[in-house]
Amino acid sequence: MGDSSYLVPYEEYATDRFEEKRSKFIGELFRVETPEQAVEAINQVKAKYRDARHHCYAYIIREGNYMRYSDDGEPQGTAGMPILEVLRHAGVTNVCCVVTRYFGGILLGTGGLARAYTKGAQIALKAAGLSQMDRYSQMLLSCPYSLLDSIQKILPEHDATVEETDYGADVTLTIALPEGGEDALNTALMDASAGQVSAEYIESRFMGRKVEPSAN
Repeated sequence: MGDSSYLVPYEEYATDRFEEKRSKFIGELFRVETPEQAVEAINQVKAKYRDARHHCYAYIIREGNYMRYSDDGEPQGTAGMPILEVLRHAGVTNVCCVVTRYFGGILLGTGGLARAYTKGAQIALKAAGLSQMDRYSQMLLSCPYSLLDSIQKILPEHDATVEETDYGADVTLTIALPEGGEDALNTALMDASAGQVSAEYIESRFMGRKVEPSAN
């Protein structure tokens, strides 16, 4: 997997529904990390709405750039692909979207079906929201109690958050900040503490924060 930032659903699960010419459409969105989790989510939906006519879906997994979709008995190209296109247009990954249809007796036509399944995916994605995953560095710093207030004021200026606090002979803070900001933080810490406090790098990992969907 690459090191660039990426988008995932903010909520682990979200759902919304609407009705079109008496057909009921239920959109459900899951945050998943493997194809196996996606298949499990699809099977959960099928079990929950086992009396429904169609369970159309699409999923995208970041590991291996894995994509799958299914029209589940709807005319080819009217369901799975429109759902997949919603996810791709949003730039979201590690996602599985299932749109269930209860047939209402009125045919929608291929264009109507494609629009309905698109809408089912869009409302589920809107309900879930988006989280941007970026590389963060986890770091460890120890400081005397007398300097704690000064140090705590510096951290937000560098978008650093405290994950753990250990009160011993000194205060030990486990912090996380966006990757690339380590040197600037350490310079500020050293300046504020007359050279007494600096942060030690532990590891890099992806962390997420909620973002607003793009307008386009």
